[in-house]
Order: sequence, then structure tokens, then C-alpha cells
Amino acid sequence: MIDFSLTETQQSIVAAARDFGRNVLEPAEIAVDRKPADQAFGSREYRSAMAAAFELGFHKMTLPEACGGLGFDPQTTGLVWEELARYGVGLAAGLMAGSVVPGLISFLAPQDKALVAKYVVPFCSDTTGTKITAWGSSEPKVGSDGKNYDDLSVHHETKAIKNGSVYVLNGAKSAFVSNGGVASALVVFASVDATKGLRGSGLFVIDANAPGVTQGKAEDRVGLRALNQADLSFVDAMVPEGQMIFPPGDAYPALHHAIMTVGNLGTGYLAVGLMRAAYEEALAYAKARIQGGKPILEHQLVAKKLFTIQSAIESCRALLWKGSWHSAKNFPGDFKTSVTAKILCTTLAAKHTCEMVQVLGGYGITKDYKLEKYMRDAQLLTIMDGTNDTLMMTMMAHV
Repeated sequence: MIDFSLTETQQSIVAAARDFGRNVLEPAEIAVDRKPADQAFGSREYRSAMAAAFELGFHKMTLPEACGGLGFDPQTTGLVWEELARYGVGLAAGLMAGSVVPGLISFLAPQDKALVAKYVVPFCSDTTGTKITAWGSSEPKVGSDGKNYDDLSVHHETKAIKNGSVYVLNGAKSAFVSNGGVASALVVFASVDATKGLRGSGLFVIDANAPGVTQGKAEDRVGLRALNQADLSFVDAMVPEGQMIFPPGDAYPALHHAIMTVGNLGTGYLAVGLMRAAYEEALAYAKARIQGGKPILEHQLVAKKLFTIQSAIESCRALLWKGSWHSAKNFPGDFKTSVTAKILCTTLAAKHTCEMVQVLGGYGITKDYKLEKYMRDAQLLTIMDGTNDTLMMTMMAHV
């Protein structure tokens, strides 16, 4: 039976994340959210917050201790993601996606000492927040079709052609590459043999400042504005053959499912943290706001709204902990549990953040309170790491 009690170490890690979130992440998140997209990610607030997060090690929680990482187990990592998302869901999402290069190298090529020394160790030792990384899979014409493994006409349009000891990349990735505009290194899916469909794709590691690589401008979105997303383009960008960390072949769907298993679980934790933020702000308001001669919390309809979101938080967290238990038991975890958790958590976050806006009435849609931001952010989580509709179809094909 799973034990729901936290160890003393976990309690102290969560407390540290809470203090950091409240004192550093939240004010930076609000400031970045309110800036124009073309100014947000060069701003002092964004840079200082990321540097502080790196200095405390929140970027390297899952990476091996032998490389300088913290080596946290999946349950402890999930606790931290929820706590950070409570105070700054966009910045937390950037940190979560930001370890993808060293994470995939550690997972797929831990024996490659050159790659570990070039990308993993420097990432772990960084305290400036500038070595954040990104991965490019979806493309302008390959979105939901990125899960269509059996249709040989579907393939990545970004191509990798072997030329001696290097691969030459040409193509583009969509405008929704998390950290795409600020990353120092990238993992990129590119088609090596288009006749094999998606199974003909390899996974490459490339420096973001390499000749032929262009990072686009930040996407101007309605929510999660503190998460940098931008397109990537490649024109005769050369990648050493040793930096293809996963070759084309029939194992491609398993790799993609592993990435989705980890990513969807993380997105679920972001959603729970966001629901907590909305609940706590609405609850405090409901206790203080007097209408009808008493605090509005004492009105049954308001109390029901607050009870319902509190129930959603507890239910979603329990499912996420189950997913983290699967991940700890047999990494990367259970695909169906992770996808189910992501869909449930993000769907309820979108619903209940709107309900918390209603608790505040007119004040809920003003920037004097943060609930309008939580509502905007929650809508985007239902799309992150795959839209909920397509994820549901993918999962049901594997029951």
C-alpha cells in the first residue's frame, strides 16, 4: 500500500520550494505576464528568477547525482512542481521543460562520456539560468499527426541528411517549442528516412547557436505568458553523427510514449498547483467579502464552488501520486495513468479557475487580483504536451 506521509526531507524540500515560490517566483511571474512578449524574456525579472531557480537546483532535480544533479525520486519532484506552479506556473513550466537535453542524454546515452561532459555536467553546474534547453518535435504541418505512427505518409518535414561524419538539418519546428527562443541547446526530431514515416525519424542534440539554427520570436499568447515559446528553423545546420542520441527504427513509438508519460505527469502537477493558487485566493476573498450581512463563504452556492475545487485538488493530486509511484517503480512510468492524470487535472483546472473568478464577481476579471491570470493559464494547460482530445484518443487506442 502506498504511504501518503511525507518524509522529513520531503517536507523540508517542499518548504524551500514554497518560500522560493512566494518570495521570488510569484512577483517575477506577474511582472513577466504583464510585459509585451518581445520584452518579457530579456527582462530583469525573467533573468533573475531563472538564475535564482538554477542556483537552488530546481532545474536539475531529476538528473543523476554523479553528473551534479539532485537525483530526486519522481514523488519528491512532483511535490516540488506543484509547489512552484502554485506561485508561478509559467516559469515552473519553463524549468520543467528546460532540462530536456540533459534529461534525454541521461536516459538514452548515459554511457556517452563526451555528450555527458558537453551538455549534462555544465547544465547541472549552471547558476545563471542561461543553459536552459528545449526540444522540437511538432511542426507547422505535423501537430496531432505526431502520434500517427502507422501512416507512412506522415513524417517530420525537418530532414536530416547524412554527409560524411555529420547530419545536415533543414526544416522548421512550430511556434510552440517551449524555451525555443531562450534555449542554449536543443533536441530535435528530424526525418532520416521519410519512407518509414515517423519511425524514420532520429533524435539529435544541437547547440542553439550553431550555424544554420535560428530561434524565432516569442509567441504572444493569452496565457502562460511567462513560458517562452518560439519557432525553430534549420538551414544546412550540421550535427555531428555522435549527437544523434536515438536512431530511426521501430522503437520510435516507445520513445515518444516515454516522453509523453513523463511530460503529461508534469503538466498535471502544474494544473494542481494552479488550482491551489485559484482556490486559496478565492477562499481568502470569500472569508473577507461581506454581502447579505455575512461573509460570502457562508452563502451555500459560494461554499459549493470552493468545496468542489478543493475536492478536485485532492482527487487530482492522488492520481498524480499514483503516476509518480509508477514512475519510481518502473521508469518512465505508466503511460495510461499519466495521460489520464493530465487530462483530468487540466480539464478541472480550466473549469474551476473560471468558477473562482465567479466567486470574486467583477473583481475576478481585473488585474488587481490574480484570478484572471490563473484562468488564462489554465486554458493553455489543456493544450500543453498534446491537446486533451488527441491524448484521449491515443490512450484509448492502448487500453
